[in-house]
Amino acid sequence: MTVHFIGAGPGAADLITVRGRDLIASCPVCLYAGSLVPGEVVEWAPEDARIVDTAILNLDEIIAEIVAAHEVGHDVARVHSGDPSLYGAIGEQIRRLEALGIDYDITPGVPAFAAAAAALKTEFTLPDVSQTVILTRTAMKSSAMPDGEDLETLGRSGATLALHLSVRNLRQVCADLIPHYGEDCPVAVVYRASWPDEQVIRGTLSTIRQQVRDAKITRTALVIVGHVLAPDDFRDSALYDPNHVHVLRHGGKRESS
Repeated sequence: MTVHFIGAGPGAADLITVRGRDLIASCPVCLYAGSLVPGEVVEWAPEDARIVDTAILNLDEIIAEIVAAHEVGHDVARVHSGDPSLYGAIGEQIRRLEALGIDYDITPGVPAFAAAAAALKTEFTLPDVSQTVILTRTAMKSSAMPDGEDLETLGRSGATLALHLSVRNLRQVCADLIPHYGEDCPVAVVYRASWPDEQVIRGTLSTIRQQVRDAKITRTALVIVGHVLAPDDFRDSALYDPNHVHVLRHGGKRESS
């Protein structure tokens, strides 16, 4: 018996991996986060599968479902939104499973920040603009941020920022970042990336808070901050430069066979 942690992707049902889809189709038990995973994803489960929406369950109740499946030898598809390695809360589940001696594996999924980049039709790493993407969040009612990971500290890097769980904290986000990025730094808020009701709001650090308030967006949104969103200019990458030599390309001259 194995518990399969599966990343369902950011929202659109067809953005799940083939492996994830096939695992769901093979498992007699499917536990999924119904508040974030579309119902179409779990429709791949077998007709007689036990399907449980875990949005209303606590950790003990989720583990109890897994233990019950383990006792009868049923594999479990544990379906999370996005990629389970990012804010997936799988760490505490894995700790419990290891203590119980229950086998598990992890299937990655398309993360929300990648879906946001697609919605924005942009690349988050541009030469001479930004070569670093920081995935983080801000502290409100959730766990406090560890020392050195506060937004003011991270903002000193000037990197592209992808802020999870922070759309209700834009006042503090803007206050912390304006000293490092400037009031006119581009910001995008992507609401429910890849879902049918996806919405994109573009602004700057000086305007985005009011724009989001006007749109009445309070959850399920990713905040992207960085000059990559509206670069004045950037040079071409060396990757495809005809004069860039690497093991597969020799100064623009192909070796004859």
